[in-house]
Amino acid sequence: MIKLLVIGNLGKDCALNNVNGKNVINFNVAHTEKYKDSTGVQHEKTTWVECAYWTDKTNIANYLKKGTQVYAEGTPEVRSYQTQEGKPGVALSLRISNVQLLGSRNNNEGGNGQENAALSQNTFNNTGHLTIHPTQIAKSDSNEPVDDLPF
Repeated sequence: MIKLLVIGNLGKDCALNNVNGKNVINFNVAHTEKYKDSTGVQHEKTTWVECAYWTDKTNIANYLKKGTQVYAEGTPEVRSYQTQEGKPGVALSLRISNVQLLGSRNNNEGGNGQENAALSQNTFNNTGHLTIHPTQIAKSDSNEPVDDLPF
């Protein structure tokens, strides 16, 4: 099995599609890496990953907006194609099994900062269900400090 993990920002809002009666959320994730060459000049290299998240639970689509930082994991696929100029091209795509919201460039966008902070702690798995981390439940139920120890 090959698994690919990607952390990056969405280049545009996701698209919710229906293919042969099944829901798929399509989005692109950009990861930019900064590095210095042998002469000390700094460069940036951006890698784009096309993501397809097949799920019946599409509630995460409301949060997959341009600029949102996500962690995504799944099975990679490389496909080749021909550009409009007739040159060969290659695209990296990922069939998502798990996606986690990490935040957005502007925490006031799409809600208040507390909502985005809470969402950044939560995970959507391959069934599209939201998994809320125990620390979020404890914070909302009482004002007592959260103890990670089970005893």
